[in-house]
Amino acid sequence: MLFNLAIKNLVGAGMRTWLNVFVTAVSFFMIIFVSGMYDGMRSHAKQVTIDTEVAGGAYWHPEYDPLDAFSYEDSHGVPPVEIRELIENEKAFSILVSQASIYPNGRMMPVMMKGIEPEQSIVNIPTKSLLKEADGLIPVLMGSGMAKYTKLKVGDSFAIRWLDANKTYDADEGVVIHIMETENFKVDVGTIWIPLERAQTMLDMENEATFVTFDKNISTVKDKGKWIYRDVNYLMRDMEAMIEADEPGAQIMYLILLALAGMGIFNSQILSIFRRRKEIGTLMAVGMTRFRVVGLFTLEGGMNAFFALIMTLILGGPVFIYFALYGIPLPIDYSEMGLIVAKRLIPVYSMGLFVTTTIFISFVVLILSYLPSRRIAKMKPTDALRGKVN
Repeated sequence: MLFNLAIKNLVGAGMRTWLNVFVTAVSFFMIIFVSGMYDGMRSHAKQVTIDTEVAGGAYWHPEYDPLDAFSYEDSHGVPPVEIRELIENEKAFSILVSQASIYPNGRMMPVMMKGIEPEQSIVNIPTKSLLKEADGLIPVLMGSGMAKYTKLKVGDSFAIRWLDANKTYDADEGVVIHIMETENFKVDVGTIWIPLERAQTMLDMENEATFVTFDKNISTVKDKGKWIYRDVNYLMRDMEAMIEADEPGAQIMYLILLALAGMGIFNSQILSIFRRRKEIGTLMAVGMTRFRVVGLFTLEGGMNAFFALIMTLILGGPVFIYFALYGIPLPIDYSEMGLIVAKRLIPVYSMGLFVTTTIFISFVVLILSYLPSRRIAKMKPTDALRGKVN
């Protein structure tokens, strides 16, 4: 009986019902949309780091410390036999790291020079461009951020100065072969990439490497000789730390969205119920118990939430699907801020996000339907009919 009466009241209310449903649906949409964008940013940052830098993990020379530039002079050696076998089977590739200085347009800039195997296909970097003819110059691959800072473009040449294994400074001329955009500032900024064999010859470090990155499908995890195994979790620790540090901000943003949604629902629900206080008085006057009156209005609130969910799926669903497929273009280049954010952000809408948002909104609507109706139901029927509120 209560269900039929609730349906009749909602249909009879007309525009008032649709207003409540619309406000609740907007709350659904905004929470899911913004949360999906944030989850998409985090997911993209992790995936880009793995695709362009980490892959399946790495074996480090025991002296290598990426945070200590002074360790580069001693952190090189011939990889153990087991690692060389992975390289020969194209399941891993070597990188030789050294400090260098470049002189673009008459300026001096310190950089990290990395020798990498041009034929590798394990990380998503266009290293095959290093196979292009450079007319005897050192072929150089650099990121768009590096090109922007140095004001270099494809075909430009510049001097490179480095310290070899014998502690002797040497210099030669390099030429920009290709400028890449990986969306990973650690790859795009502060680093130049050259062919591995050329780097080994320049540094007098034949067959040596600083670390070896291996494919995602490699299951081996133990150390190879004195070289240290670093898994994906270890190599991603800085990224995870950044995300963890940003978590309080994300939670505050989520709470603000919830508060705004709650305020919108509060205004529509409270206004609706207090406008119907005479109706409540009439129901009590004809014999309906207070318990059933409260149950009726709480049920109507729950049905409002249900209809709002349906409206969100019908009207907002295509929007979610479109952005999940084609992304949202961002006008700002976040790489300059040291952030890994795509120029076209793909939101991530998980089932957990839909479920938690539905539970929260439904809970808020039920509470905001129950409390005011309970207060009015405690009044005398004659006071409710006169429109009085204690």
